[in-house]
Amino acid sequence: MTTANAQTAAPRVNPNAPTEETVLSVHHYTDRLFKFRLTRPDAFRFRSGEFIMIGLPKEDGKPLLRAYSIASPSWDEELEFYSIKVQDGPLTSRLQKIQPGDKVLLGKKPVGTLVHDALVPGKRLWCFSTGTGFAPFASVIRDPETYEKFDEVIVTHTCRDVAELAYSREIVAETLNHEFLGEMAQGKLRLYATCTREPFDHSGRPTDLIRSGQLFDDLGIPPLNAADDRAMICGSMPMTLEMKDLMLKAGLNEGSNAAPAEFVIEKAFVG
Repeated sequence: MTTANAQTAAPRVNPNAPTEETVLSVHHYTDRLFKFRLTRPDAFRFRSGEFIMIGLPKEDGKPLLRAYSIASPSWDEELEFYSIKVQDGPLTSRLQKIQPGDKVLLGKKPVGTLVHDALVPGKRLWCFSTGTGFAPFASVIRDPETYEKFDEVIVTHTCRDVAELAYSREIVAETLNHEFLGEMAQGKLRLYATCTREPFDHSGRPTDLIRSGQLFDDLGIPPLNAADDRAMICGSMPMTLEMKDLMLKAGLNEGSNAAPAEFVIEKAFVG
């Protein structure tokens, strides 16, 4: 190649580089929690429950990316995310200030274990979550496949304050009243929400409620058993480790994409 040709040659494009997507909407629930929606590239494919790297460019031009669960279902034409706000966080301190029309970086390789492929068939699906760990389940419970595979779908969501339960209550109500999902979800989908710091219909940590049996008494169903129950778990690290121990004690085995079993954990949880 001549010098002239080398100077005019097109720069190499990294096929794995993030794409720039446009912010479509932003909604703040509390001073700690917000959701936002982005444009979805035509070629972007994912399984409901997976996560992706998203972020913003740093001042030096390098991208600052973090793993976020995709809260929208795989059929949605837009991408939804649910995030905590960390005032001194490298990413969320800036991400919480985005407005419609702004640009957000989106990775190209969605991955994760909170997917149907990682579970063996069962009767009842549990989605155990704390805080923003509800995000992947906002995707899973809006996927028709969930209701084709399970007779019951129970989402538990535990937060410190009542206001922090707004997103999960909104998504479940929206699903039950959806024009085509509603018919599938009615009679199957249930939300069991609890608070740890404020009075509410149900109080306490999900692990304590399982140990005491209160969770099952309130829902009118038998304790966990490997024949019927399948579980997805996403939340704080202490909750995740405790919940894993409870699953194993109930006779459920941990699964993965390569070896499906009775329960799965998202180890890349952020927030």
